[in-house]
Amino acid sequence: MFFSNKIPKLTLVGAGPGDPELITLKAINALRNADVVLYDALANDDLLDYCHPMCEKIYVGKRGHQKGITQDGINFLIAEKAFEKGHVVRLKGGDPFVFGRGMEEIEFAKQRGIASSYVPGISSIFSGGNHLIPLTDRRVSDGFWVITGHKSDKKFASDLDLAVQSNSTVVLLMAMSKLSYISEKYQTANRSEIPVCIIQNASTTKEKMAVGKVSELERMAEENKLSNPAIIIIGEVVDYHTLSLSNIEKQYLEV
Repeated sequence: MFFSNKIPKLTLVGAGPGDPELITLKAINALRNADVVLYDALANDDLLDYCHPMCEKIYVGKRGHQKGITQDGINFLIAEKAFEKGHVVRLKGGDPFVFGRGMEEIEFAKQRGIASSYVPGISSIFSGGNHLIPLTDRRVSDGFWVITGHKSDKKFASDLDLAVQSNSTVVLLMAMSKLSYISEKYQTANRSEIPVCIIQNASTTKEKMAVGKVSELERMAEENKLSNPAIIIIGEVVDYHTLSLSNIEKQYLEV
């Protein structure tokens, strides 16, 4: 292995939900100064145009339950390239610290003496905003939960039991394989008529969305051919998607 005289460095960068314009200036500067970029499947390829011509770009994408490079393999590659070439940018879809395993990668690097930093990205949890669906609204939502449907032990996060009982918006990531389970939880709590939306490929030209009730989750996905990558938003705030901005201004902003 060739070792560079450059100081090994890792910058963990959030690429945003898909739209290449939803990237921070700090993230762009990191890409411009990168010697190596390791990028995910959910990071828009257009962002690689910010890299200088000599930058090495390596795809390390994983989608859903499909086979691909392992997390251990990615960790090893981060360290190898940092010592070989210097500045490694790990470009991850959304925000790396929202179920992105970003901390695992930083810990691995720091344990090997690699200086590490983090640049936040816009998480896909905000994707409802493209359809005027807010995460919170003081009239119908006291807050919001962000829950994973795919923990490291393959189980659904137990927080769903608490979230179902709350008056907050519930955002579910990596949960498209658990639609029946989600519906049953809400039905058991007598809350199966709460509005829900599924948004696939949020903020991209391939974006699709379906709206209905929690009891209809499986049918919504099947009829609209919805699959990963997708987020699920549950709560009364989903009903706002039917309002135009002019209606919102007329009904609420003048109050």
